[in-house]
Amino acid sequence: MTDPRLKEKYLKEIIPTLKEKMQYKSVMQVPRLKKICINQGLGAAVTDKKLIEVAIEELTAITGQKAVPTTAKKAISNFKVRKGMPIGVRVTLRGKKMYEFFDRLVTVALPRVRDFRGVSEKSFDGKGNYTLGIREQVIFFEISMAKVSKVTGMNITFVTNTKSDKEAYELLRALGMPFKDLNLN
Repeated sequence: MTDPRLKEKYLKEIIPTLKEKMQYKSVMQVPRLKKICINQGLGAAVTDKKLIEVAIEELTAITGQKAVPTTAKKAISNFKVRKGMPIGVRVTLRGKKMYEFFDRLVTVALPRVRDFRGVSEKSFDGKGNYTLGIREQVIFFEISMAKVSKVTGMNITFVTNTKSDKEAYELLRALGMPFKDLNLN
């Protein structure tokens, strides 16, 4: 089996380019994408248990990896949530599936967002990780609009091995993330 297109691009083009641009002494210093974490919070799952099963199926179809439910850590009476109750789903992607998902997200899904002009560069956490919020799961072509009962959003976190936002920005931009513009110092 061959490596995903994006991984080959990273190994052959991005590593040498970033090494030269950021003046690293070794290729091991070049930042890399460690994992992609996808979370979907479902507050309405408190009243409708079917939502969790549907969300697991959708997230599994989108990522190609089995999604798992997340449960409440403590009870919150105002929201009618009890400890241990399923309130969301998540997936953590690494390796081939991570690169394939990133490629599909950037080339197919994000351009399908209405009035898309790029993603914000302000969503870095200060430690080299980037989180992207998506309002509708229907931007992924794996989801059929006819089967969607409830439109839900998701958070996608790109975890890198670097400690600075600037290095992470350069890595994600080189991988093809469509940022609006650079305001990082």
